[in-house]
Amino acid sequence: MTVIESPTLASIDLDSRYSLARRIAKEAGERALQMFRNRATLEIEHKGLQDVVSIADREVEGIVRKYVNEAFPDDAFLGEESAGSASDALPNERVIWVVDPIDGTSCFLNGMYAWCVSIGILVDGEPAIGAVFDPNSGELFHAARGRGAFVDDIRMNASPARSVREGVLGVGFSHRVKPDAFIPFLDRLLGEGGMFIRNGSGALMIAYVAAGRLIGYYEPHINSWDCLAGIVLVREAGGKVNDFFAEGGLLRGNPIIAAGTDMYSNLLALIDGAGG
Repeated sequence: MTVIESPTLASIDLDSRYSLARRIAKEAGERALQMFRNRATLEIEHKGLQDVVSIADREVEGIVRKYVNEAFPDDAFLGEESAGSASDALPNERVIWVVDPIDGTSCFLNGMYAWCVSIGILVDGEPAIGAVFDPNSGELFHAARGRGAFVDDIRMNASPARSVREGVLGVGFSHRVKPDAFIPFLDRLLGEGGMFIRNGSGALMIAYVAAGRLIGYYEPHINSWDCLAGIVLVREAGGKVNDFFAEGGLLRGNPIIAAGTDMYSNLLALIDGAGG
């Protein structure tokens, strides 16, 4: 199949970066899995309310950064563990790797399986590549713009559901927002006969939206390293995502709304309060 690139991608070797992102995600994930099995020995720090980090996060991010720097030294890099030192000029870079080395650190440290490695790539400000690897299941969710979305070698399609009663919605919450900004949404969702799940890894749940396992995902504030890969996955799986990168979303974060095309407007209505 011949893929016609948009003009903005014409001078970028997307295929090589796509191949590398998949390979790194798996290799970094396997290393994280080794540490997960020996997690009792890991040093843990608390960065804030319900926000923890371990040596595993830093080591896995270092693995990803090393491979990216060796293969594409001119590409920019934004990782969760190094985000605090990111320059305001970063969004002007042509190619940016956006990485969460272990999305779901709390689950990771507490012996639960809802965590993953998430690698996304922005090209000229547009989501272009996504790879989410779940080491516990061995599943690699991946996509590149114009090439479709896959779990391993199987093509993914977002759910065709139209109503929240037709499946389970993924949700996320952090204390970066106040509970009263989120609880009314849950009340409306349940009132409409819907059901939700929160597993502790936004990246993994957004991948499940792309795979049609969840009918959608909503979180009132999420960081770019938790969702960039998933945005590519959902769009390439035929779903729809809000404009996450508006008004500085890359560095400051934003709400994320992702769903199958037929579900998206209904999910928006619930979020906005028009669905009650």
